[in-house]
Amino acid sequence: MSAAPGTVYLVGAGCGQADLITVRGLRLLERCDAVVYDDLIDRELLDAAPAQAQRLYMGKRQEHHSAPQEEICAKLVELARAGKTVVRLKGGDPFVFGRGGEEAQALQAAGIPFEVVPGVTSAVSIPALAGIPVTHRGLSQSVHIITAHTADTPDGLPACFDELARLPGTLVLLMGLSRLEVIVRRLTQAGKPPDTPAAVLSGGNAPHPASVRGTLADIAEQARAANVQPPAVIVVGGTAALDLTTQKEENV
Repeated sequence: MSAAPGTVYLVGAGCGQADLITVRGLRLLERCDAVVYDDLIDRELLDAAPAQAQRLYMGKRQEHHSAPQEEICAKLVELARAGKTVVRLKGGDPFVFGRGGEEAQALQAAGIPFEVVPGVTSAVSIPALAGIPVTHRGLSQSVHIITAHTADTPDGLPACFDELARLPGTLVLLMGLSRLEVIVRRLTQAGKPPDTPAAVLSGGNAPHPASVRGTLADIAEQARAANVQPPAVIVVGGTAALDLTTQKEENV
């Protein structure tokens, strides 16, 4: 009689310092048998796992994949079938363009018990860390999170992009830095005024932090001049003009 499989926890680590993980995520990490982790997590979190726990790096980032998604899913199933308690530690939130849904489907199909532990998505946290709220009374009553990395369209943008561009509120585009000029052109063609505030932000645990602000008319040029590197979050809408960060007094 085979042993019962272990449980896999799809844990969102949030975006930024280690203490942005949820309390539940941290407690699961502290008692796991194996942790399978991504690129954009604070490596300090790995110290929270037991000393004897397996630590497997299986990151996925544009142009820097350590393993295909199918291999990651298979590894999670393999570890669980060995009776291990597994934490799949993912940057941001597992279900917001983190492919956590695919991992959950694979576990479900294999009959592996699993649980999703939400994290703070980069679509909200990276703008927040830069002082940009994605909603704000009088400026934005809605927020729309859009992938700029769609496989089945010519320019990588969703087929309904023109309709999305005409929506009120804040547009947050993920995985779109390499397509920034296309995004700007498509937005203005769909009716967004060129003077619409825009920002390109790389933060959290990104290797090259950057915060560039402007308008649709000049944001691509500014981001290029600042040599912004992926991963980056693109914010378009009135709130992108805000800077709600703490102002530090200069020493006199």
